[in-house]
Amino acid sequence: MPRGNAHQSKVHYQGKDEDFIIFVDDIKAVQDWKNDRSIPLAQVVSGFKIFVTHKYEIPIPGLAANPSSPLAHFTKQTLENEFGTHNEDECLIKILEGGTLQETETAERQGPKNDSMGTRAAH
Repeated sequence: MPRGNAHQSKVHYQGKDEDFIIFVDDIKAVQDWKNDRSIPLAQVVSGFKIFVTHKYEIPIPGLAANPSSPLAHFTKQTLENEFGTHNEDECLIKILEGGTLQETETAERQGPKNDSMGTRAAH
């Protein structure tokens, strides 16, 4: 039975000093929210978390930050420097407004769930 086959939607905002990523429920929810601000953010974002990539470089000359770099938690100073506020809700809105929507699909995994199978396997 395949496992791990899931969609992942996020918004990537390329800032002056850092790149910011927030995970969203789906791309259509973000587009609907941009057209109708009466939709609560809770129906758009997943977890109200903002991540930074610290602009890790990918090994291809001429390309900047990789939006799939390792993610880290932000500091209030990072938000203040980029958005002029450390209020997370205001920063989320600015990222949703100015970021690019990205959707990826994780590869499914095949294989046994438990190789040992208890006493059925030889030890």
